[in-house]
Amino acid sequence: MKNNESILTLAKKTILLESKSIANLTNLIDSDFEETVKVILKSQGRIIVTGIGKSANIAAKIVATFNSTGTPAIFMHAADAIHGDLGIIQKDDVVICISKSGNTPEIKVLVPLIKRSSNKLIAITGNPESFLAKNADFTLNTYVEKEACPNNLAPTTSTTAQLVMGDALAVCLLKIKGFTSDDFAKYHPGGALGKRLYLRVSDLVENNEKPQVLPTDKITKVIIEISEKRLGVTAVIDAEGKIAGIITDGDIRRMLSKTTEINSLTAQDVMSTNPKTINVHAMAVDALQTLESNDITQILVVDDDKNYVGVVHFHDLIKEGIF
Repeated sequence: MKNNESILTLAKKTILLESKSIANLTNLIDSDFEETVKVILKSQGRIIVTGIGKSANIAAKIVATFNSTGTPAIFMHAADAIHGDLGIIQKDDVVICISKSGNTPEIKVLVPLIKRSSNKLIAITGNPESFLAKNADFTLNTYVEKEACPNNLAPTTSTTAQLVMGDALAVCLLKIKGFTSDDFAKYHPGGALGKRLYLRVSDLVENNEKPQVLPTDKITKVIIEISEKRLGVTAVIDAEGKIAGIITDGDIRRMLSKTTEINSLTAQDVMSTNPKTINVHAMAVDALQTLESNDITQILVVDDDKNYVGVVHFHDLIKEGIF
């Protein structure tokens, strides 16, 4: 138990130390941040983000965040840059260089090469007096008093600060650009998040059978229709193609628990009227919300003229990763 307590205590101290350092960034941020955002917005090129060591890992993550939120970016490892990859940087690109100390050998070699090409250089560093900071056009100060590492050696708090500064840039850029959820969906078409933003009911219903019976159809036909279409439900459709009601397999079970004399019963004797429906053009996530709020597992789909189109089942949404 004591060991568990010491582990939990250490974990909490780490989190608290890093959170305080992140909060302190609000005291360090200045006009250089605002100017950095303006430079990126005006740029006709891409954002090249570079770094060495753990800062390179953070640079790669910042690039991913930029790209997913509508700001084209490319990762360039600082060591590779001075051994042939410098050609990644094009005329109108803006370069963001990340380094805690700002004085590593690779950075000292790379920075003059970037400046020689007249590209705007943004420094993200914890040392405003460093070689990197003094040669950058703008400096974003990510100073931290102490690493979370007990030896104050392993990059922990400092890399978290770098990552948060990158997130702050990305969020400001997407807000100013008016980046919307529809834009986000374009960049995330394959993931669950993207599907929640672009997948429509029409994409789901077309893959399902279309169970339907007439109000005057016998219960035996209703049972066969529900069984064959395997959606646990059938719509009851009137002569004009409109939905008159719905019958679920639960309705059938409840009916059989009351009587076994079913030969005289028809669909209209068992159906529930005014069932929940959803438009075929609605978002799939809206179908999920309707199912959950009404504690049902299927919903009938209609077109703009209220004609019956088909059924969406809760399992369809799970299969697509919407749930």
